[in-house]
Amino acid sequence: MAERPRSGGPVKATTAGTRQPSLTDVAGVAGVSHMTVSRVINGTGPVRPETRARVLAAIEELGYRPNSAARALVTGRTGTLGVVALESNLYGPASTLYGIENAAREAGYAITISSVSRPGRSSIADAVENLRRQAVEGVIVIAPHVSAGRALEAAPADFPVVAVGGGEAAPVPVISVDQRDGARRATEHLLALGHRTVWHIAGPEDWLEARDRELGWRETLERHGVGAPRVIRGDWSSRSGYEAGRSLAKEKDLDAVFAGNDQMALGLLRAFAEAGISVPRDVRVAGFDDVPEAAYFTPPLTTVRQDFIEVGRRTFGLLAGRMDGGDRHARALVVPELIVRESTGPR
Repeated sequence: MAERPRSGGPVKATTAGTRQPSLTDVAGVAGVSHMTVSRVINGTGPVRPETRARVLAAIEELGYRPNSAARALVTGRTGTLGVVALESNLYGPASTLYGIENAAREAGYAITISSVSRPGRSSIADAVENLRRQAVEGVIVIAPHVSAGRALEAAPADFPVVAVGGGEAAPVPVISVDQRDGARRATEHLLALGHRTVWHIAGPEDWLEARDRELGWRETLERHGVGAPRVIRGDWSSRSGYEAGRSLAKEKDLDAVFAGNDQMALGLLRAFAEAGISVPRDVRVAGFDDVPEAAYFTPPLTTVRQDFIEVGRRTFGLLAGRMDGGDRHARALVVPELIVRESTGPR
């Protein structure tokens, strides 16, 4: 049987089979009332700094863990956030989710995920409502599709919702990587190497990121007075990049390609190798995302890196602001970085 704590005295460490330390135990070790301990844990009233320090030291000594249900009743907060995510194994959405989970964990929040197979208005609205019924404090919607951005119009005005992606017109706070700037960086880099123009393998038309990357590429060519070749569209997969590469291999005067993501660039490199086209000697290639394997492609791939940890941190910051009654139309952009490797190296 566990030894009962004495006021201000030592307490035996909790072991398997013994009861968990209680709020009263903490009060006894700290030499304060249980109401003072409650105020420290829940932040519901003034406590002198030296008293707070004693309570926190007692919590650490005993390994006390507050009852989350009881704390929620007192504070109205559950310590849980909801995330609506697309069912996808693509690098971007998966890495975005990881960044959000990392930021929430560092802030002491748990994550509840609701996955949707098709990002439509009703599916996203249902997912948000389902998470709301689970008493999450706020919801993050990962919204890379055009339809997902439109679905945010149904987001409840009286509940904190933010989006990763979602487009400029989304009626909720939005965080995104500056896709147009990333495409500009890749295209500028290729033009600076002396190429007359840059071809582009774009992602699916219903993806906001694909639209922005294509727009950044096109705007950069126009700014330099360069004609834009026809767009070749893929579906983010290496297979579609391979098919695009087989088509591009037949083009005359082809010497630079910007692929909309690294997977399509991988397929492109395979098609070029089969066609006897050497990268970078004959054609220079750049991608987007900087997947972990990009440095090990043949040749290693020049690409645009997205900082998903920073995306997660900024997303959590926007949601925390909304939970505190902040601006419902806040916007934040994360600047990408161009990573130069051998696929755009010397000839």
